[in-house]
Amino acid sequence: MRQLLRIIIGIAFSIIGLLHFKNEESFRNIVPDYLPFRKAAVLITGVFEIVFGIVLISKRPSLCLKRGINAFLLAVLPANIYMAQHNIPLGDKKLPKWALYSRLPLQFVMMRVIHKL
Repeated sequence: MRQLLRIIIGIAFSIIGLLHFKNEESFRNIVPDYLPFRKAAVLITGVFEIVFGIVLISKRPSLCLKRGINAFLLAVLPANIYMAQHNIPLGDKKLPKWALYSRLPLQFVMMRVIHKL
């Protein structure tokens, strides 16, 4: 069960990472205005997500990698908060405000799941 969950999460990370490059402008819109180098931040986080995805698909993550992924999830939390506060669409899909805010606690659920892999 853990292996299947790890692979599903790995695929999700990989796809989302690739979308950072395909839809860079959409992802840049959710990076808070007060942060510098917004385009670079989108591309760098995309690379991280692809790498995390590939590693999760290929092998069981070490404690160090789990901590790294969880630190990454905390680091991107401000973008998710900014997205909810400003009601920014996810790509071309406008989500209801409640859905944008409901994603925030899911970030912590994801961190717990990563820790248990």
